[in-house]
Amino acid sequence: MMGYGPQAGMSGLLKEGTKQLSGVEEAVLRNIDACKQLKTILCTSIGPNGMNKMVKSYMGKLFVTSDAATIVRELEIVHPAAKLLVKASESQEQECGDATALVIVLAGELLEKAEDLLRLGLHTSDIIQGYEKAGLEACRMLPNLVSYELGDMKNVSEVSHALTSCIASKMHGLEDVIAP
Repeated sequence: MMGYGPQAGMSGLLKEGTKQLSGVEEAVLRNIDACKQLKTILCTSIGPNGMNKMVKSYMGKLFVTSDAATIVRELEIVHPAAKLLVKASESQEQECGDATALVIVLAGELLEKAEDLLRLGLHTSDIIQGYEKAGLEACRMLPNLVSYELGDMKNVSEVSHALTSCIASKMHGLEDVIAP
Protein backbone atom coordinates (compact mmCIF):
# COMPACT_ATOMS: atom_id res chain seq x y z
CA MET A 1 0.00 0.00 0.00
CA MET A 2 1.24 3.48 -0.87
CA GLY A 3 1.94 5.97 1.84
CA TYR A 4 -0.25 9.03 1.82
CA GLY A 5 0.92 12.21 3.55
CA PRO A 6 -1.19 14.44 5.74
CA GLN A 7 -1.59 16.99 2.97
CA ALA A 8 -4.52 16.32 0.69
CA GLY A 9 -5.59 17.84 -2.57
CA MET A 10 -3.52 20.16 -4.72
CA SER A 11 -1.33 21.37 -1.86
CA GLY A 12 -0.14 17.80 -1.36
CA LEU A 13 1.13 17.69 -4.93
CA LEU A 14 2.99 20.98 -4.94
CA LYS A 15 6.21 22.05 -3.28
CA GLU A 16 5.81 23.68 0.13
CA GLY A 17 5.29 27.43 -0.14
CA THR A 18 3.72 27.19 -3.59
CA LYS A 19 0.55 29.22 -3.95
CA GLN A 20 -2.36 27.86 -5.95
CA LEU A 21 -4.56 30.48 -7.55
CA SER A 22 -8.26 29.92 -7.99
CA GLY A 23 -11.49 31.85 -8.17
CA VAL A 24 -11.12 35.62 -8.00
CA GLU A 25 -7.31 35.62 -8.10
CA GLU A 26 -7.27 33.50 -11.25
CA ALA A 27 -9.86 35.73 -12.92
CA VAL A 28 -7.86 38.86 -12.07
CA LEU A 29 -4.69 37.34 -13.51
CA ARG A 30 -6.49 36.30 -16.70
CA ASN A 31 -7.87 39.84 -17.09
CA ILE A 32 -4.39 41.27 -16.62
CA ASP A 33 -3.02 38.85 -19.19
CA ALA A 34 -5.59 39.91 -21.79
CA CYS A 35 -4.70 43.58 -21.26
CA LYS A 36 -0.99 42.79 -21.47
CA GLN A 37 -1.55 41.07 -24.82
CA LEU A 38 -3.31 44.16 -26.17
CA LYS A 39 -0.43 46.31 -24.87
CA THR A 40 2.09 44.05 -26.60
CA ILE A 41 0.30 44.50 -29.93
CA LEU A 42 0.54 48.30 -29.70
CA CYS A 43 3.97 48.67 -28.07
CA THR A 44 5.90 48.25 -31.30
CA SER A 45 3.83 50.86 -33.16
CA ILE A 46 4.74 53.74 -30.80
CA GLY A 47 7.32 56.43 -31.37
CA PRO A 48 9.37 57.68 -34.27
CA ASN A 49 10.58 54.16 -35.06
CA GLY A 50 7.13 52.61 -34.65
CA MET A 51 6.40 49.73 -36.97
CA ASN A 52 3.31 49.43 -39.12
CA LYS A 53 0.79 46.70 -38.43
CA MET A 54 -1.16 44.82 -41.06
CA VAL A 55 -4.73 44.41 -39.82
CA LYS A 56 -7.53 42.65 -41.67
CA SER A 57 -10.96 43.92 -40.65
CA TYR A 58 -14.06 41.79 -40.26
CA MET A 59 -15.19 43.11 -43.66
CA GLY A 60 -12.03 41.71 -45.26
CA LYS A 61 -10.39 45.10 -45.78
CA LEU A 62 -6.63 45.17 -45.25
CA PHE A 63 -5.07 48.06 -43.28
CA VAL A 64 -1.39 48.87 -42.95
CA THR A 65 -0.99 51.44 -40.19
CA SER A 66 0.87 52.38 -37.04
CA ASP A 67 -2.06 54.42 -35.73
CA ALA A 68 -3.22 52.83 -32.49
CA ALA A 69 -6.77 54.13 -32.82
CA THR A 70 -7.15 52.42 -36.21
CA ILE A 71 -5.55 49.18 -35.00
CA VAL A 72 -7.77 48.99 -31.94
CA ARG A 73 -10.89 49.95 -33.89
CA GLU A 74 -10.33 47.21 -36.47
CA LEU A 75 -9.42 44.44 -34.04
CA GLU A 76 -12.36 42.39 -32.83
CA ILE A 77 -11.60 42.37 -29.13
CA VAL A 78 -13.97 40.18 -27.14
CA HIS A 79 -12.35 39.96 -23.70
CA PRO A 80 -14.20 42.25 -21.23
CA ALA A 81 -11.08 43.65 -19.54
CA ALA A 82 -9.38 44.37 -22.85
CA LYS A 83 -12.60 46.01 -24.05
CA LEU A 84 -12.36 48.40 -21.09
CA LEU A 85 -8.91 49.46 -22.28
CA VAL A 86 -10.29 49.95 -25.78
CA LYS A 87 -13.09 52.14 -24.39
CA ALA A 88 -10.55 54.18 -22.42
CA SER A 89 -8.44 54.70 -25.55
CA GLU A 90 -11.55 55.68 -27.54
CA SER A 91 -12.41 58.25 -24.85
CA GLN A 92 -8.87 59.62 -25.12
CA GLU A 93 -9.28 59.85 -28.90
CA GLN A 94 -12.57 61.72 -28.56
CA GLU A 95 -11.29 64.12 -25.89
CA CYS A 96 -7.78 64.88 -27.19
CA GLY A 97 -7.56 63.36 -30.65
CA ASP A 98 -4.33 61.54 -29.80
CA ALA A 99 -2.45 59.35 -27.30
CA THR A 100 -4.66 56.29 -27.70
CA ALA A 101 -1.62 54.02 -27.64
CA LEU A 102 -0.34 55.77 -24.53
CA VAL A 103 -3.54 54.90 -22.65
CA ILE A 104 -3.31 51.21 -23.50
CA VAL A 105 0.44 50.88 -23.02
CA LEU A 106 0.46 52.78 -19.71
CA ALA A 107 -2.49 50.75 -18.40
CA GLY A 108 -0.81 47.55 -19.57
CA GLU A 109 2.41 48.43 -17.76
CA LEU A 110 0.56 49.33 -14.57
CA LEU A 111 -1.33 46.04 -14.75
CA GLU A 112 1.91 44.14 -15.36
CA LYS A 113 3.40 45.65 -12.18
CA ALA A 114 0.17 44.88 -10.33
CA GLU A 115 0.45 41.26 -11.46
CA ASP A 116 3.91 41.04 -9.89
CA LEU A 117 2.51 42.46 -6.64
CA LEU A 118 -0.41 40.01 -6.71
CA ARG A 119 1.97 37.10 -7.14
CA LEU A 120 3.93 38.37 -4.13
CA GLY A 121 0.72 38.10 -2.09
CA LEU A 122 -0.54 41.69 -1.94
CA HIS A 123 -4.29 42.09 -1.94
CA THR A 124 -5.98 43.83 -4.85
CA SER A 125 -7.33 46.62 -2.64
CA ASP A 126 -3.81 47.36 -1.35
CA ILE A 127 -2.52 47.68 -4.91
CA ILE A 128 -5.39 50.00 -5.81
CA GLN A 129 -4.67 52.18 -2.77
CA GLY A 130 -1.02 52.35 -3.79
CA TYR A 131 -1.90 53.43 -7.33
CA GLU A 132 -4.31 56.05 -5.99
CA LYS A 133 -1.59 57.48 -3.73
CA ALA A 134 0.85 57.47 -6.65
CA GLY A 135 -1.72 59.33 -8.79
CA LEU A 136 -2.17 62.00 -6.13
CA GLU A 137 1.60 62.37 -5.79
CA ALA A 138 1.98 62.69 -9.58
CA CYS A 139 -0.69 65.41 -9.67
CA ARG A 140 1.11 67.22 -6.87
CA MET A 141 4.44 67.07 -8.75
CA LEU A 142 3.21 67.97 -12.26
CA PRO A 143 3.03 71.76 -11.80
CA ASN A 144 6.73 71.80 -10.92
CA LEU A 145 7.66 69.97 -14.13
CA VAL A 146 6.45 72.60 -16.61
CA SER A 147 9.12 73.16 -19.25
CA TYR A 148 7.47 75.98 -21.19
CA GLU A 149 4.48 78.13 -20.35
CA LEU A 150 2.59 80.03 -23.02
CA GLY A 151 2.08 83.64 -21.99
CA ASP A 152 0.11 85.17 -24.87
CA MET A 153 -2.01 82.91 -27.09
CA LYS A 154 -2.10 85.59 -29.81
CA ASN A 155 1.69 85.88 -30.07
CA VAL A 156 2.65 83.80 -33.14
CA SER A 157 6.27 83.21 -32.12
CA GLU A 158 5.27 81.94 -28.65
CA VAL A 159 2.63 79.59 -30.07
CA SER A 160 5.09 78.41 -32.72
CA HIS A 161 7.69 77.66 -30.04
CA ALA A 162 5.11 75.74 -27.99
CA LEU A 163 3.94 73.67 -30.98
CA THR A 164 7.39 72.72 -32.25
CA SER A 165 7.84 69.63 -30.07
CA CYS A 166 4.26 68.45 -30.73
CA ILE A 167 4.74 68.71 -34.47
CA ALA A 168 8.19 67.12 -34.31
CA SER A 169 6.68 64.03 -32.66
CA LYS A 170 4.35 63.51 -35.63
CA MET A 171 6.24 65.08 -38.56
CA HIS A 172 9.91 64.70 -37.68
CA GLY A 173 12.04 67.06 -39.74
CA LEU A 174 9.13 69.28 -40.76
CA GLU A 175 8.66 71.14 -37.48
CA ASP A 176 10.54 74.20 -38.77
CA VAL A 177 8.37 74.30 -41.91
CA ILE A 178 5.00 73.82 -40.18
CA ALA A 179 5.72 75.91 -37.06
CA PRO A 180 8.44 78.39 -38.13
